[in-house]
Amino acid sequence: MGVGMLVMTAAILTACGDKAEKKPGQALASVNGEEITVMQLNDELGRVNPQAAQQETTRKQLLDALIDRQLLQSEAAKEKLDRDPKVLQAIERAKSTIVAQAYLQKRIGTVARPSKTEVEAYYTQNPNLFANRKQFDMRQLVLATSDVNDDVKKAIDSSKSLDEVAAWLEAHQVKFGRAQLARASTDLPPELNSRLLAMPKGQMFIIREGARSMLIAINEIKDAPLTLEQAAPQIEQFLFNKKNKEAADAAIKQLRSTAKIEYMNQPAGTTPAAPAAATAAAPAAATAAPAADAAAARGVAGLK
Repeated sequence: MGVGMLVMTAAILTACGDKAEKKPGQALASVNGEEITVMQLNDELGRVNPQAAQQETTRKQLLDALIDRQLLQSEAAKEKLDRDPKVLQAIERAKSTIVAQAYLQKRIGTVARPSKTEVEAYYTQNPNLFANRKQFDMRQLVLATSDVNDDVKKAIDSSKSLDEVAAWLEAHQVKFGRAQLARASTDLPPELNSRLLAMPKGQMFIIREGARSMLIAINEIKDAPLTLEQAAPQIEQFLFNKKNKEAADAAIKQLRSTAKIEYMNQPAGTTPAAPAAATAAAPAAATAAPAADAAAARGVAGLK
């Protein structure tokens, strides 16, 4: 996310009304009489947390972004957009989310980092993620999903290689592109990973992703192990995020157990869905566990 976009996102939480409250702190700039202060800039810097070498550059970028935000906010106020029901609803939603997150973080406190023993145990218990990790080198033809008609499917079924399919597509003037890709077994959902490992070299399969489809063939499967030393930082972060999420889920569960919750105006015969897992204070763990590659995850059903 760019620095400018980060500051723009924060704009929805600015105060409503014809005049903003007086901002405390030493002024750094004035935009049509509205001051931008050191306190505001320091708050933005704290959110970005740039490296020391980038401090000055980031500071200038953030100040310019604050100026842009003030200009947009002022123009929006002139057009009374700060009173638009949809804008007010968005502000209330953002406010309630931030307050809820602050309480949840205070409630669960500081979660202990995983111990060395826990990290080692996770490494040992998941050999397919680390010690037995594989890398799939694949070739693919990319074409529009709308072009994958019955004739194309028949051509794929009767071909023995991607090159044969490519030749058929060219002969029938079907547009496509070529590409190569490599995916580690940890980048794929478990069900797809298992099926790829069972496929012979050259086996073709289709993954559909919205408007495009990829015809893929495995070129080679290589051993790509990760040592404990290499994997430890990822495992530690994954386990830490997992602990945070479990603590947040427990806090939500306890609050729900003592609250009086009534579902109203529900369609007849329906049962309210189970509450979503608490994620406000628990960042997503996306490194040590098998990361579900978006295209692959959606395309499992498209495997031949």
